[in-house]
Order: sequence, then structure tokens, then C-alpha cells
Amino acid sequence: MEERISPTVRLRRLTRGIRRWRAEAGLRQEDVAAALDWSKPKLSRFENAEKSAGPAEVLALAAVYGVPDAERDQYVALALQARQKGWWQRYGQDVLASNFEEYIGLESEAAEVHEFSGELIPGLLQTERYAAELMRAWIPQSDDVVMKERTDLRAQRQARLHDTNPLAVRTVIHESALRQLIGGPEVMREQLKHLVVSAKLPNVTVQVLPYSAGAIPALGLPFIVLSFPDREDPDVAFAEHLTGSVYMEDPTEVEVYTLNFSALRSKALSQRESITFLNRLAREL
Repeated sequence: MEERISPTVRLRRLTRGIRRWRAEAGLRQEDVAAALDWSKPKLSRFENAEKSAGPAEVLALAAVYGVPDAERDQYVALALQARQKGWWQRYGQDVLASNFEEYIGLESEAAEVHEFSGELIPGLLQTERYAAELMRAWIPQSDDVVMKERTDLRAQRQARLHDTNPLAVRTVIHESALRQLIGGPEVMREQLKHLVVSAKLPNVTVQVLPYSAGAIPALGLPFIVLSFPDREDPDVAFAEHLTGSVYMEDPTEVEVYTLNFSALRSKALSQRESITFLNRLAREL
């Protein structure tokens, strides 16, 4: 099985290790900075993933903390991986809107994606025409080159659904997203049919949350929870807003999102019922 390596995930793992080393050593940031003749802000940037510590910095920290050689070498390797370029980084900042680049880095190594979508079809399940209509509606509007590159980026993400070791996607989509006529009846009919086809993949679950469900958890608050193949990498919750996004890694916070997703799934139609619902909507258009 080919291992997927994301520098984003490796940097987060490296950062957690660096913080743990200092906590276990019982040292303050100023103590460590003084021992290494660093500034305190430099160490803080490494501990907060604002900058990736290189192999030399990891070796220096390991020496101060008395880290065993085997563990030290493991984190030196992480430092090298964290400085690699991710496949998505060939796209410019105009393509990777706001801090979505970090999300792509996380998703590229994730094993599972759990997504609740209230008004839009989840990106991993969007058709090219549906996505293009959304991009044309954005303000400020992007030029044709950026839109083409964003389309390609989305296709690269969606390709993971068909890998030998595919990404598992579990979605709950509110009925309002399915009835919103993005691009008109023809585009939406194609999109609904694509959801049906996607739902038949063994690694994809699509559940519709109908209007009849009434009051539901997280109403108006779409979110994603990412899980990773290595237990050392904790789940991450992700939520977007108009000009950026928020990531949650604190286990207590992530557990809230996990519980809400489970509750949403229990209120949604089953996979079989959802496919029937989607086919009916497509026929009505």
C-alpha cells in the first residue's frame, strides 16, 4: 500500500512532539531559548507550527530535552517531510483561497472525511459544472485562469475517492442544498445524478436530511471532521466562514463535532432512502 505523506500533517505531528518534549522536561520556553541561544519567539514559532523546525533545530531541542536517539531520529525525519512541497502547492495563492491550503494538506492524508453540508453540495462530490457556477458567483470574481486551476484542484481532490486505498467520505446533506438551483435545472439534475452514482461507491455514504426533520443539531453551521490513518494524528474539525476558516484540534471541541455529526446521521434518511429521494428530485427538474 502506497503511503500518503502530507507535509501539513507531518508539521502538526512534529509540533506536538516538540511541545511534549518541553512539557516532559519541565522547562520554560525562556529556559530552552537561553540554552540554545535562540530568541523566545523563535521557539514559540516552532511550537505553534508558525514555522517548521528543520533537522538541525530538532537535533538541538532533542539534546536539551534528553530525548532518546531513536525518537530523536524519528522527529528529524518528520522535520524533513514537513519541509517537502505538497502536490497542491503548485497552485498559486489566488487558487488556494484564504487558508484553504492547510485544509487541502490535511485532507490529502486523511483516511475519513465526515461532512455536514447545509446549503451546498460537498466539494468532493460536486460536478464540474456545478462547481463552475459557484465560482462564477463568488465576490470578488476570479479570472478564467484561476477558475480553470480551481477546477483542476478539485478534480485532483476527487481522484482520491477512486484510489486503490480510497478516501472514505460520509456526508449529511440538507435538503435545501439539493433544491438550490445552482446553474439551473440541467446543472442540478446532473449534480443530483452524480450524487447517486457517488453514493454507490463502497467508500462513500450520502444521507439526505429532509426538511421534515425539523429542528436539528448544528442548523446553519456546516462543518467537516477529518480522521487520519495514524493514531498519532488526532481528528481535526474544520469550519469555513466568508473570509477564512477555523480548525479545532482540542479533543473536547472535536468530540462536540463528532457527537453532532452522529446526531445528524440519526435524523437523516438512510443511504437507500437518500438515493430514492435524489432520483425523485432529479426527475422533478
